Amino acid sequence: MITIKSDEEVKIMREAGRIVGQVLQILAAEAKPGVTARDLDKIVRKEYVKRGCIPTFLGYGKPPYPATVCISVNDELVHGIPTDRVIKEGDIVSLDLGATFKGFVGDSAITIGVGEITPEAQKLIDVTRESLMRGIGVARPGERLGVISNAIGEYIESQGYGVVREYVGHGVGRQMHEEPQVPNYGPPDRGPVLRRGMVLALEPMVTIGDWHTKTLKDQWTVSTIDGSLCAHFEHTIAITDGEAEILTLP
Repeated sequence: MITIKSDEEVKIMREAGRIVGQVLQILAAEAKPGVTARDLDKIVRKEYVKRGCIPTFLGYGKPPYPATVCISVNDELVHGIPTDRVIKEGDIVSLDLGATFKGFVGDSAITIGVGEITPEAQKLIDVTRESLMRGIGVARPGERLGVISNAIGEYIESQGYGVVREYVGHGVGRQMHEEPQVPNYGPPDRGPVLRRGMVLALEPMVTIGDWHTKTLKDQWTVSTIDGSLCAHFEHTIAITDGEAEILTLP
């Protein structure tokens, strides 16, 4: 996990985050009925060229991830590969995006409803978003990392939803995935003490049904094991002297 040490590093990480936030906003506006997931990937490629950044996800891992953005629909939780699948009215779509700018990474995700969605789906989205904000709200220097995990998980479970345990948040900096891991559950007295300058990607993943997941045949897309709806939100944050700074706002 990186600890920001200079004003210049702060500026670069803010810019990496701002790029991700802006492009996610564009994708959310373009994710309409009839659009394909591949269309959205093309938008990211165009916007990143304009902004002079590198798509962090492209070529990542084994097998190499083949796209610039993860697009996961309905019961798909994370790592969905953009294909010619058409997005439909009533779908909920998770958009997960990373950008590398001058050697530093911004990482963020949102879940949106396409057109008119069910009240059940809307509540799931709202609870997942709120759980992220609750985690951010307690991320202060001197606290244990577990305070964040506990705030996220307790809120989700209080609303009757499942907290995914197989995927977690993480440190972020010059690499997308750095230490420490940031679970979305657990006791508040666990993990390292937060210090000014630490940068973390918090990302609650929430299910209506069973929280267990499975990986599909493409070796990337992760879905709920029981086919239930799920949602995913993420922000990159920096620990400051007071409230945490969200780096991935538009």
